[in-house]
Amino acid sequence: MKNYLVRPYQHSDYQIWNSFIGQAKNATFLFHRDFMEYHKDRFEDFSLMVYDEQKLIAVLPANRVGDSVYSHQGLTYGGLVYSKKTNGELVGIIIDYIIDFLVSNDCRSFYYKPIPSFYFITGNSEAEFFLVKKGAFLDRKEMNLAIDFSQPLTISKSKLKHFRRIDELDLEIIEEQDFDSFWNLVLQPRLLKKYNTFPVHSLSEIVSLKQSFPDNLKQFSVYHENQIVAGITLFISDTVVKSQYGATTENGERLRALDYLFINLIHHYKDSGKLFFDMGIVNDDNIKGYSVGLLQQKQELGCSIYSQDFYKMNLL
Repeated sequence: MKNYLVRPYQHSDYQIWNSFIGQAKNATFLFHRDFMEYHKDRFEDFSLMVYDEQKLIAVLPANRVGDSVYSHQGLTYGGLVYSKKTNGELVGIIIDYIIDFLVSNDCRSFYYKPIPSFYFITGNSEAEFFLVKKGAFLDRKEMNLAIDFSQPLTISKSKLKHFRRIDELDLEIIEEQDFDSFWNLVLQPRLLKKYNTFPVHSLSEIVSLKQSFPDNLKQFSVYHENQIVAGITLFISDTVVKSQYGATTENGERLRALDYLFINLIHHYKDSGKLFFDMGIVNDDNIKGYSVGLLQQKQELGCSIYSQDFYKMNLL
Protein backbone atom coordinates (compact mmCIF):
# COMPACT_ATOMS: atom_id res chain seq x y z
CA MET A 1 0.00 0.00 0.00
CA LYS A 2 1.32 3.41 -0.92
CA ASN A 3 2.21 5.88 1.79
CA TYR A 4 1.28 9.46 0.95
CA LEU A 5 2.75 12.53 2.60
CA VAL A 6 0.92 15.76 3.46
CA ARG A 7 2.95 18.80 4.47
CA PRO A 8 2.48 22.57 4.66
CA TYR A 9 3.56 24.81 1.82
CA GLN A 10 6.85 26.66 2.37
CA HIS A 11 8.25 29.59 0.45
CA SER A 12 10.91 27.30 -1.04
CA ASP A 13 8.05 25.41 -2.75
CA TYR A 14 7.15 28.47 -4.85
CA GLN A 15 8.33 27.07 -8.19
CA ILE A 16 7.00 23.54 -7.79
CA TRP A 17 3.63 24.83 -6.54
CA ASN A 18 3.20 27.15 -9.52
CA SER A 19 4.36 24.49 -11.99
CA PHE A 20 1.77 22.11 -10.58
CA ILE A 21 -0.99 24.75 -10.83
CA GLY A 22 -0.03 25.31 -14.46
CA GLN A 23 -0.79 21.70 -15.44
CA ALA A 24 -3.47 20.73 -12.93
CA LYS A 25 -6.93 19.50 -13.94
CA ASN A 26 -8.88 22.04 -11.91
CA ALA A 27 -6.84 25.19 -11.31
CA THR A 28 -7.05 28.82 -12.38
CA PHE A 29 -4.58 31.67 -12.05
CA LEU A 30 -6.08 32.53 -8.63
CA PHE A 31 -4.14 29.57 -7.20
CA HIS A 32 -0.76 30.88 -8.41
CA ARG A 33 1.32 31.96 -5.43
CA ASP A 34 1.72 35.48 -6.85
CA PHE A 35 -2.05 35.87 -6.65
CA MET A 36 -2.51 34.12 -3.33
CA GLU A 37 0.16 36.17 -1.61
CA TYR A 38 -0.83 39.69 -2.62
CA HIS A 39 -2.68 39.86 0.74
CA LYS A 40 -0.50 37.49 2.75
CA ASP A 41 -0.37 39.98 5.62
CA ARG A 42 -4.10 39.38 6.19
CA PHE A 43 -4.02 35.59 6.37
CA GLU A 44 -2.00 32.88 8.09
CA ASP A 45 -1.23 30.62 5.17
CA PHE A 46 -1.87 26.94 5.80
CA SER A 47 -1.75 25.63 2.24
CA LEU A 48 -1.04 21.92 1.96
CA MET A 49 0.90 19.79 -0.50
CA VAL A 50 0.25 16.07 -0.99
CA TYR A 51 3.01 13.77 -2.28
CA ASP A 52 3.13 10.25 -3.61
CA GLU A 53 6.74 9.57 -2.63
CA GLN A 54 8.62 12.36 -4.49
CA LYS A 55 5.77 13.27 -6.82
CA LEU A 56 3.40 16.14 -6.01
CA ILE A 57 -0.15 14.94 -6.73
CA ALA A 58 -2.40 17.57 -5.07
CA VAL A 59 -2.40 20.93 -3.34
CA LEU A 60 -4.92 22.69 -1.12
CA PRO A 61 -4.82 26.50 -1.02
CA ALA A 62 -5.76 27.23 2.59
CA ASN A 63 -5.38 29.51 5.59
CA ARG A 64 -5.72 28.99 9.33
CA VAL A 65 -7.59 31.01 11.95
CA GLY A 66 -7.00 29.62 15.42
CA ASP A 67 -7.99 25.95 15.33
CA SER A 68 -9.99 26.30 12.10
CA VAL A 69 -8.67 25.74 8.56
CA TYR A 70 -10.33 27.28 5.51
CA SER A 71 -9.88 26.54 1.82
CA HIS A 72 -8.49 29.98 1.37
CA GLN A 73 -10.67 32.85 2.62
CA GLY A 74 -8.76 35.32 0.49
CA LEU A 75 -9.84 33.65 -2.77
CA THR A 76 -13.19 33.85 -4.54
CA TYR A 77 -13.20 30.06 -4.72
CA GLY A 78 -10.88 27.26 -3.69
CA GLY A 79 -10.83 23.55 -3.09
CA LEU A 80 -8.50 20.64 -3.64
CA VAL A 81 -6.38 20.93 -6.79
CA TYR A 82 -5.07 17.77 -8.44
CA SER A 83 -3.49 16.51 -11.62
CA LYS A 84 -5.37 15.42 -14.75
CA LYS A 85 -4.50 11.77 -14.13
CA THR A 86 -6.03 11.69 -10.63
CA ASN A 87 -9.09 9.43 -10.51
CA GLY A 88 -11.98 9.55 -8.06
CA GLU A 89 -10.64 6.80 -5.80
CA LEU A 90 -7.33 8.61 -5.38
CA VAL A 91 -9.12 11.86 -4.53
CA GLY A 92 -10.84 9.96 -1.71
CA ILE A 93 -7.48 8.71 -0.42
CA ILE A 94 -6.01 12.23 -0.60
CA ILE A 95 -8.96 13.57 1.41
CA ASP A 96 -8.33 10.91 4.08
CA TYR A 97 -4.69 11.93 4.41
CA ILE A 98 -5.54 15.63 4.57
CA ILE A 99 -8.13 15.03 7.32
CA ASP A 100 -5.59 12.97 9.30
CA PHE A 101 -3.04 15.75 8.89
CA LEU A 102 -5.49 18.41 10.11
CA VAL A 103 -6.45 16.33 13.15
CA SER A 104 -2.81 15.67 14.02
CA ASN A 105 -2.20 19.43 13.91
CA ASP A 106 -4.98 20.17 16.42
CA CYS A 107 -7.42 21.58 13.88
CA ARG A 108 -11.00 21.40 15.11
CA SER A 109 -12.88 22.64 12.04
CA PHE A 110 -12.33 22.50 8.30
CA TYR A 111 -14.23 24.82 5.95
CA TYR A 112 -14.24 23.90 2.27
CA LYS A 113 -15.26 26.23 -0.59
CA PRO A 114 -15.08 24.48 -3.99
CA ILE A 115 -14.79 26.27 -7.28
CA PRO A 116 -18.18 26.52 -9.10
CA SER A 117 -18.82 23.49 -11.28
CA PHE A 118 -19.04 25.39 -14.58
CA TYR A 119 -15.35 26.31 -14.47
CA PHE A 120 -14.34 22.81 -15.56
CA ILE A 121 -16.24 20.94 -18.23
CA THR A 122 -14.56 17.66 -17.24
CA GLY A 123 -16.18 17.77 -13.79
CA ASN A 124 -14.79 18.67 -10.39
CA SER A 125 -16.99 17.26 -7.62
CA GLU A 126 -14.98 14.33 -6.33
CA ALA A 127 -13.66 16.06 -3.22
CA GLU A 128 -17.11 17.19 -2.03
CA PHE A 129 -18.43 13.61 -2.29
CA PHE A 130 -15.67 12.17 -0.14
CA LEU A 131 -15.78 15.03 2.37
CA VAL A 132 -19.50 14.46 2.91
CA LYS A 133 -18.91 10.72 3.30
CA LYS A 134 -16.38 11.61 6.01
CA GLY A 135 -18.83 13.79 7.91
CA ALA A 136 -18.71 17.20 6.24
CA PHE A 137 -22.03 19.00 5.82
CA LEU A 138 -23.36 21.85 3.74
CA ASP A 139 -22.79 24.92 5.91
CA ARG A 140 -23.97 27.57 3.45
CA LYS A 141 -25.25 27.83 -0.11
CA GLU A 142 -25.22 30.91 -2.31
CA MET A 143 -26.53 31.65 -5.78
CA ASN A 144 -23.81 32.17 -8.39
CA LEU A 145 -25.08 33.78 -11.59
CA ALA A 146 -23.46 32.89 -14.90
CA ILE A 147 -24.14 32.77 -18.65
CA ASP A 148 -23.56 29.51 -20.50
CA PHE A 149 -22.19 30.56 -23.89
CA SER A 150 -23.03 27.18 -25.42
CA GLN A 151 -26.69 28.20 -25.26
CA PRO A 152 -28.43 31.04 -27.12
CA LEU A 153 -28.23 34.33 -25.25
CA THR A 154 -31.38 35.20 -23.30
CA ILE A 155 -30.91 38.90 -22.57
CA SER A 156 -34.31 40.35 -21.68
CA LYS A 157 -36.28 42.32 -24.25
CA SER A 158 -36.31 45.37 -21.99
CA LYS A 159 -32.51 45.32 -21.72
CA LEU A 160 -32.16 44.97 -25.47
CA LYS A 161 -34.68 47.75 -26.07
CA HIS A 162 -32.67 50.14 -23.91
CA PHE A 163 -29.45 48.83 -25.46
CA ARG A 164 -30.62 49.84 -28.93
CA ARG A 165 -31.50 53.30 -27.61
CA ILE A 166 -28.24 53.93 -25.78
CA ASP A 167 -26.27 52.55 -28.71
CA GLU A 168 -27.11 55.86 -30.36
CA LEU A 169 -25.64 57.91 -27.51
CA ASP A 170 -22.10 59.19 -27.37
CA LEU A 171 -20.79 56.28 -25.29
CA GLU A 172 -17.30 54.94 -25.86
CA ILE A 173 -15.97 51.65 -24.48
CA ILE A 174 -12.25 51.63 -23.76
CA GLU A 175 -10.01 48.81 -22.56
CA GLU A 176 -7.94 50.64 -19.97
CA GLN A 177 -4.31 49.89 -19.26
CA ASP A 178 -4.65 51.11 -15.68
CA PHE A 179 -7.35 51.11 -13.02
CA ASP A 180 -6.95 54.61 -11.57
CA SER A 181 -9.97 56.28 -13.16
CA PHE A 182 -12.36 53.44 -12.44
CA TRP A 183 -11.18 52.91 -8.85
CA ASN A 184 -10.94 56.58 -7.88
CA LEU A 185 -13.86 58.09 -9.80
CA VAL A 186 -16.39 55.27 -9.99
CA LEU A 187 -15.89 52.12 -7.91
CA GLN A 188 -14.69 53.46 -4.56
CA PRO A 189 -17.07 56.47 -4.42
CA ARG A 190 -20.03 54.32 -5.47
CA LEU A 191 -19.38 51.56 -2.93
CA LEU A 192 -18.77 54.06 -0.16
CA LYS A 193 -21.94 56.04 -0.84
CA LYS A 194 -24.24 53.12 -1.54
CA TYR A 195 -22.94 50.44 0.85
CA ASN A 196 -20.46 52.27 3.12
CA THR A 197 -17.75 49.82 2.09
CA PHE A 198 -14.63 49.57 -0.07
CA PRO A 199 -13.47 47.18 -2.81
CA VAL A 200 -11.83 43.99 -1.56
CA HIS A 201 -8.75 44.94 -3.58
CA SER A 202 -7.09 48.29 -3.02
CA LEU A 203 -5.93 50.19 -6.09
CA SER A 204 -2.30 49.29 -5.43
CA GLU A 205 -3.22 45.61 -5.04
CA ILE A 206 -5.18 45.43 -8.29
CA VAL A 207 -2.35 47.21 -10.11
CA SER A 208 0.16 44.72 -8.74
CA LEU A 209 -2.03 41.79 -9.78
CA LYS A 210 -2.38 43.24 -13.27
CA GLN A 211 1.40 43.39 -13.54
CA SER A 212 1.70 39.75 -12.49
CA PHE A 213 -1.21 38.51 -14.63
CA PRO A 214 -1.54 40.90 -17.59
CA ASP A 215 -3.62 38.48 -19.67
CA ASN A 216 -5.96 37.52 -16.83
CA LEU A 217 -7.00 40.94 -15.53
CA LYS A 218 -8.68 43.44 -17.81
CA GLN A 219 -10.43 46.74 -17.22
CA PHE A 220 -13.15 48.02 -19.54
CA SER A 221 -14.64 51.47 -19.00
CA VAL A 222 -17.41 53.54 -20.58
CA TYR A 223 -16.90 57.24 -21.29
CA HIS A 224 -19.52 59.85 -22.05
CA GLU A 225 -18.37 63.29 -23.21
CA ASN A 226 -14.85 62.35 -22.12
CA GLN A 227 -15.97 61.49 -18.58
CA ILE A 228 -15.85 57.96 -17.18
CA VAL A 229 -19.37 56.80 -16.26
CA ALA A 230 -19.05 53.03 -15.74
CA GLY A 231 -16.58 50.18 -15.69
CA ILE A 232 -16.12 46.45 -15.27
CA THR A 233 -13.01 44.67 -14.00
CA LEU A 234 -12.66 41.16 -15.42
CA PHE A 235 -10.77 38.13 -14.12
CA ILE A 236 -10.21 35.84 -17.11
CA SER A 237 -9.34 32.13 -16.88
CA ASP A 238 -9.01 29.60 -19.70
CA THR A 239 -12.74 28.99 -20.09
CA VAL A 240 -14.50 31.57 -17.91
CA VAL A 241 -14.74 35.36 -17.84
CA LYS A 242 -15.62 36.66 -14.37
CA SER A 243 -17.00 40.11 -13.64
CA GLN A 244 -15.06 40.89 -10.47
CA TYR A 245 -16.19 44.51 -10.15
CA GLY A 246 -18.87 46.47 -11.95
CA ALA A 247 -19.96 49.98 -11.05
CA THR A 248 -21.41 53.14 -12.51
CA THR A 249 -21.66 56.81 -11.58
CA GLU A 250 -25.06 58.44 -11.04
CA ASN A 251 -24.81 59.90 -14.54
CA GLY A 252 -23.86 56.49 -15.89
CA GLU A 253 -26.88 55.01 -14.16
CA ARG A 254 -29.15 57.46 -15.97
CA LEU A 255 -27.45 56.53 -19.24
CA ARG A 256 -27.65 52.77 -18.45
CA ALA A 257 -23.94 52.67 -19.21
CA LEU A 258 -23.25 49.55 -17.13
CA ASP A 259 -25.86 47.49 -18.99
CA TYR A 260 -24.42 48.82 -22.24
CA LEU A 261 -20.96 47.63 -21.21
CA PHE A 262 -22.15 44.25 -19.96
CA ILE A 263 -24.06 43.48 -23.15
CA ASN A 264 -21.09 44.41 -25.33
CA LEU A 265 -18.72 42.28 -23.24
CA ILE A 266 -21.13 39.33 -23.24
CA HIS A 267 -21.23 39.34 -27.03
CA HIS A 268 -17.47 39.89 -27.28
CA TYR A 269 -16.51 36.95 -25.07
CA LYS A 270 -19.13 34.63 -26.52
CA ASP A 271 -17.64 35.32 -29.95
CA SER A 272 -14.10 34.83 -28.60
CA GLY A 273 -14.81 31.23 -27.58
CA LYS A 274 -15.11 31.45 -23.81
CA LEU A 275 -17.53 28.98 -22.26
CA PHE A 276 -19.09 30.99 -19.42
CA PHE A 277 -19.50 34.56 -18.23
CA ASP A 278 -19.47 34.48 -14.43
CA MET A 279 -21.28 37.40 -12.75
CA GLY A 280 -20.72 36.15 -9.22
CA ILE A 281 -22.95 35.80 -6.20
CA VAL A 282 -25.93 37.93 -5.14
CA ASN A 283 -25.84 37.37 -1.39
CA ASP A 284 -27.08 40.02 1.04
CA ASP A 285 -27.44 40.38 4.80
CA ASN A 286 -31.19 40.99 4.50
CA ILE A 287 -33.86 38.52 5.61
CA LYS A 288 -34.03 36.94 2.13
CA GLY A 289 -30.29 36.29 2.09
CA TYR A 290 -29.86 37.72 -1.38
CA SER A 291 -30.18 41.01 -3.23
CA VAL A 292 -33.43 41.06 -5.18
CA GLY A 293 -32.17 43.86 -7.43
CA LEU A 294 -28.87 42.14 -8.27
CA LEU A 295 -30.60 38.83 -8.96
CA GLN A 296 -33.06 40.51 -11.32
CA GLN A 297 -30.34 42.50 -13.08
CA LYS A 298 -28.16 39.47 -13.71
CA GLN A 299 -31.02 37.24 -14.82
CA GLU A 300 -32.19 39.94 -17.24
CA LEU A 301 -28.68 39.91 -18.71
CA GLY A 302 -29.14 36.21 -19.44
CA CYS A 303 -27.65 34.54 -16.37
CA SER A 304 -28.74 31.22 -14.94
CA ILE A 305 -28.36 30.22 -11.30
CA TYR A 306 -25.56 27.88 -10.23
CA SER A 307 -24.59 26.85 -6.72
CA GLN A 308 -21.69 28.19 -4.71
CA ASP A 309 -21.50 25.73 -1.83
CA PHE A 310 -19.66 26.00 1.47
CA TYR A 311 -18.94 22.87 3.52
CA LYS A 312 -17.88 22.42 7.14
CA MET A 313 -16.31 19.44 8.85
CA ASN A 314 -15.96 19.14 12.61
CA LEU A 315 -12.69 17.31 13.19
CA LEU A 316 -12.38 17.07 16.97
